[in-house]
Amino acid sequence: MPELPEVEAWVRELDPLVSAHPIERAGPAHVATLKTIDPSLSALEGQRLAGAQRRAKNLLFPTEDGELVLRVHLMSAGRIRYLKPGAKGPKRPMFRLRFAGGGELILTEGGKKKRAGVWLTTPEQLAADLAHLGPEALDIDAALLAEILGRERRQLHPLLRDQRALAGIGRAHANEILLRARLSPFKTSTELTPEETERLASAIHEDLERALELRLRGKGDKDVYLIHNRLGEPCPRCGNPIARVDFEEHTIYYCPECQTGGRLLKDRRLSRLLK
Repeated sequence: MPELPEVEAWVRELDPLVSAHPIERAGPAHVATLKTIDPSLSALEGQRLAGAQRRAKNLLFPTEDGELVLRVHLMSAGRIRYLKPGAKGPKRPMFRLRFAGGGELILTEGGKKKRAGVWLTTPEQLAADLAHLGPEALDIDAALLAEILGRERRQLHPLLRDQRALAGIGRAHANEILLRARLSPFKTSTELTPEETERLASAIHEDLERALELRLRGKGDKDVYLIHNRLGEPCPRCGNPIARVDFEEHTIYYCPECQTGGRLLKDRRLSRLLK
């Protein structure tokens, strides 16, 4: 799933492009992708977008008059791109905006499960829809992180990717951050020492800023991820093999040497340490 660095890189790339010309045609949109019907997509036609913004993993495209906001969430397999005038694109994207200058903003989605979403809404409704989101991951400091960690007893990996706690981090960057912080993905949030909390806060900023810089340079997952999807490869910190824990919906990658004192983690569907 695209996470904060990738989505932010798209926002910065798309911002000047989508605001250059009025919208000539909005849609069509796949029935599984368009999540709202009122207002109709046709309400965008003739409008000019103010640019591109981001909240957590959501791409936001407000209209210049401030009356409407187009929200896009890519989920796991969605991708968004701007086609310059005359450029070839897919015949049937999941969603399309055509601009007066001839350019197009298109959303595509791989796989059979169509989970990406497009909403056309008002700023007030958008605020209500996104009110559950926690603070942006890049905006937190150690003090705020300590407050978040102490709210309830939770394992670090699921906590980091919980958008209600911290906005923008997903499975991949949770793996990267915890390696950088030298913390077990199964360590309990309420058990972190002040030093470990400082380390985790620094790791969040360092990892996300590094990833954003690489995404802005057009780099892909191979360059961005040091541990995610690298089972058996040497840890970039200590050289020992990367291990993983498999769950039905996701996989955790970690370094036993750097993060768990040499212990292997076992998936018992209850996420317990192998003793």
